[in-house]
Amino acid sequence: MRRNRTSTTTAPTIFLPVDPGTASITLLLWGSALVFVMTPGLAFFYSGLSKFSSALSLMMVCMMAMAIVVIQFFLFGFSLAFSPTGSPFIGDFNYGALDGLGTHSFPHTAPAVPALVFMLYQMQFAGITAALVFGSVPERARFVPAMVFVFLWTTLVYDFVAYWTWADHGFIRNIACLGADDYYENPCYTGAYDFAGGGPVHIVAGFSGLAYLVVLGKRKLIHAEHHNLVNMMFGTGILWFGWFAFNGGSAGAATPRAVMASTVTTISAASGGMAWVLLDYKGTKKLSAFSFCSGVVAGLVGITPASGFVAPWSACVIGVVVSIGCNGFCRLKKRLGIDDSFDAGSLHGAGGFLGNVMTGIFAQKWIGQLDGTDMAGGLIEGNWVQLVYQIGASAVIAAWAFFVSFALLFVINKIPGLHLRQSEEDELRGGDLAEMGEVGYILLGMEGTDSKDPKKGTEGNYKNNAVHPIGVTNELNTYWD
Repeated sequence: MRRNRTSTTTAPTIFLPVDPGTASITLLLWGSALVFVMTPGLAFFYSGLSKFSSALSLMMVCMMAMAIVVIQFFLFGFSLAFSPTGSPFIGDFNYGALDGLGTHSFPHTAPAVPALVFMLYQMQFAGITAALVFGSVPERARFVPAMVFVFLWTTLVYDFVAYWTWADHGFIRNIACLGADDYYENPCYTGAYDFAGGGPVHIVAGFSGLAYLVVLGKRKLIHAEHHNLVNMMFGTGILWFGWFAFNGGSAGAATPRAVMASTVTTISAASGGMAWVLLDYKGTKKLSAFSFCSGVVAGLVGITPASGFVAPWSACVIGVVVSIGCNGFCRLKKRLGIDDSFDAGSLHGAGGFLGNVMTGIFAQKWIGQLDGTDMAGGLIEGNWVQLVYQIGASAVIAAWAFFVSFALLFVINKIPGLHLRQSEEDELRGGDLAEMGEVGYILLGMEGTDSKDPKKGTEGNYKNNAVHPIGVTNELNTYWD
C-alpha cells in the first residue's frame, strides 16, 4: 500500500481503471493467501505455548476470529476502514458488501490493483490482528462472548485505526495539514509513517489484549512448562514465511520497494531472534527455542511499520533494539505479576510502539523513491518532526485500543449469558473439553474421574486421579489466589 502521494496518482476521480493482467494483482492475490496462512501459524504458536488441555480451543479461537472478521469486512468493515470519501476520523458505508470494487482502484492507497484484491489483502490483516489479541488471555476466555467482542472490536477499534493510518483522509496519515482549510479536497499525505501495520496491527492487538487481561484477571493456574514447543517452532516458521507477503505486499504493487520491504523483514527477524536467544543465554547458558521464537517475532513486529522506509542496515539495528526492548518488557511484566500469558502485550504492543519510533529515526528518502514515492525521511536525514509524528500517533493508537476495548469488554461482561470468563472448574479442566466438548490429544488415562485437584487431573480429563501426563506439579506451576 503506497502511503504517500506519487506522481502517478494525481487523477481527480475517486477511482482509477487498472490493467487486469498486471503482476501487481498476482502479488496481492498470492500475498492475501500467504497472510491468511499466518493465522493458522499463529494458532500453532499459541497452542504450543498453552497447557495441552487448551491447545485445540486456542487454535479454534484464532480461526473463528478470522471467520468473524471476514464477515464483518465484507458487510461494512472494509468500507469503514478505507473509504476515500470519509472524514478524518472514520470512513463511510459507500462500499458496503464490496459494492463497486471489482474493476477500479483507490488512487492514493493502492493505485496499481483493483480495490477488490486490495480489500482481500487487507481482510487478512484484520483477521490476524483479532487473533493476536487472545495471546494475552488464553485458557480462561469464553468463546461466545469472545466472538461478540471480535465483531464489535473490529468495527470500533481496528477499522478506526486502520482508517486513520492508511485511508485518504485519515488524520494520522495527514497530520501535517490537519488544520488546513482545503484538508478534505487536498489531503497532504504527510504524517506518521506506517508501511504495514505497526499501529493498526501490533499496537492495537497488544493494547487491546492488555485491556482484555485487565477485565478477566489472571489465570487460576499458571503453568511454567509449555506443552508443545515443536508447535511453537512450527508456528514461528509459518509466521516468518507469511511475513514476506505481509510487509512486501504492503507496497501495493510489484516494485523494487516491495522487494526491499521483504528483504529488510527477514533481516530484522533473524537479528531479533539472535539478539533474544543470546540475551537469555547469558543467564541460563542454554540456547532456548522459546527465546529464539520470541526474538524472531519481536524482530518481525518491529520492522513491520518500517519495512517500506528503511535500508537493510537499519533493519538489523531495528531487529536487535526491538528484541532487547521486548525482552525487557517481558521481564518487567513478570516482576509486576501481570499475566500477559503469551507475551502478546509485550511483543506486539511494546514491539509495535518501538517499531513505529524506530521508523521515525531510520526512514530514508531513497527507499520511498524505489516506487516513486516522495517523502521527507526520518531523524537520520534531519527530519526530526517525523519522530514527533511517530510517537504521537503511537500514543493515540495505544490509548484508543486500550480504552475502547476495555469499554466494550466491560459492557459485554454485564450482559446475561455473555460473561467473559470461564468458571474456575472449566478453567482447570481446560478449554478444549469445557468450551468445545472435544480434545486435541487422546492421551493414556483420559477417561472420567471425580477428581477436581489440578495436580492430579480434572474432572473428565484423567481417570482415577491419574498424574497429569505433562508433569504438572507444584514445582512447575503457580496458583493465584
